[in-house]
Amino acid sequence: MNSILNKLTLFDYIIVFAYLAALLLIGLLSSRKKAEGAGHFLANKSLSWYSIGFNMWATNVGPSMLLAFATVGYVTGMVAVNFDWYAFIFLFLLAVVFAPRYLASSVRTLPEFLGIRYGKQTQTILAWYSLVKMLISWLSLGLFAGGFLVRQILGIPMWQSVTFLVALAGLFAYTGGLKTVAKVNIFQMILLIVVSALLTGLGLSKIGGWGALVDQTPPDFWTLIRPASDPDYPWYAILLGYPVAAVAFFCTDQAMVQSVLGAKNLEQGQLGVNFIAWLKILSLPLFILPGIICSVLFPGLEDPSLAYMTMVTTLFPTGLNGLVIVVLIAVLVGTIGSSLNSLSTVFTMDIYLKRINPNADNKQIVQVGRYCIIAGCFIAVMMAIAIDQIKGLNLFDVFQSILGFIAPPLTAVFLLAVLWRRANKAAINTILTFGSVLSLGVGVCFLWVFPKDQYDFWPHYLMLSFYLFILLLFIGIIISLVIPPSNFEIGYGKNEVIVLERPVLKVKIAWLLLFITMIILYLIFS
Repeated sequence: MNSILNKLTLFDYIIVFAYLAALLLIGLLSSRKKAEGAGHFLANKSLSWYSIGFNMWATNVGPSMLLAFATVGYVTGMVAVNFDWYAFIFLFLLAVVFAPRYLASSVRTLPEFLGIRYGKQTQTILAWYSLVKMLISWLSLGLFAGGFLVRQILGIPMWQSVTFLVALAGLFAYTGGLKTVAKVNIFQMILLIVVSALLTGLGLSKIGGWGALVDQTPPDFWTLIRPASDPDYPWYAILLGYPVAAVAFFCTDQAMVQSVLGAKNLEQGQLGVNFIAWLKILSLPLFILPGIICSVLFPGLEDPSLAYMTMVTTLFPTGLNGLVIVVLIAVLVGTIGSSLNSLSTVFTMDIYLKRINPNADNKQIVQVGRYCIIAGCFIAVMMAIAIDQIKGLNLFDVFQSILGFIAPPLTAVFLLAVLWRRANKAAINTILTFGSVLSLGVGVCFLWVFPKDQYDFWPHYLMLSFYLFILLLFIGIIISLVIPPSNFEIGYGKNEVIVLERPVLKVKIAWLLLFITMIILYLIFS
């Protein structure tokens, strides 16, 4: 599908080149004052709430959001917005339970956080698993979605699409670290809101308004809670299975949490997490509605994954298609740039400095981080091509199921470590090793070896994630009760002096307003 390429005018090309020039200028200006050492990765602890919120949203959105949400909106309506609206509970958990502990510990990475309590071995194991998670869930999935869209626009092979895209996205993480990525992402996300709102507005106008859209769509398109008999999104699967991925995604993932670690203080971090929760409300009008509108304007698409590009190529007037290419570049740079920075942070801080060269100077630290970014780009391209071979699931379910199989060990480990003082090193390390092999092995079988479209014995992928989490949690509890803590843990318990800050009034009010808003939204659409 390359009709958008045929519609490009001189004005479109001017828009694209002007955007790229502005992006490069912002990146260069923000990276002139270079941070050294760890400051390169955490923006010298200088991020304000709006930078944190926009950067987390940019990391979360990615091209997969535009593509997958429009696809599932075309087929099933708004039910998939649960994956963004339901997230406010777990973002709240990050803000009030996890973030105070992370910032009070003055850690640079989440493996380092567990390493303080359980030792270097735990830190190293979690670091390697975090690297695998970021390569799969962030870099590879983001690149795949971006490459999928570029393939639709230009008609070029997947490997060419993802190679071009990752080269552009890696530039900002390579040159400026988190500070540059965060500043670029503010610009990116404002652009995304404008262009996506324009697309939704044009679609509603063509249909005849909101009332006409509701009248021409099935009633179940506008409900968040589906019956247990629903084959795609039964209520119990979302209620039980989604939290497993959400805790891992929002509370334990370096790519998401790194912006909070770079906050000026806890208040700014908590307000930044609150801000992204508000931004996630926009998923319905910006990402889901274009798919629903497309189901009315263009029913019977042979491939629902073409919904977004069908809307773009049909509704955007000649001369504005350059904006679409711009926003695709924007969301890709946002996700991949943040992910590459987080990947390099974990490898450099938790593996290189801890295991390979503890005496590295600031220059060596930054250089190793940049080498890691280059390596991450190559690996992500290979994995994106492999994901292109998955059959039997729509794009949205591919993304969510992959996250669901990566999540159980991380969710079990961090909930035990943060909420239960009895949890010990033996339990944590067992979950991170055996649990990771089990969870990823089941995921490989589900997606590639015995794919769901050929074998009907599988439960819903969200429930499969939930079952794995419960099993690993049970194993962790039993081991912690049976095996005594190590000498390192006993020493940590005696010397622990972390003092947790309480949320200030401003933070409490922000979260209270959000909870009220989300309850109202769920009552309206239930």
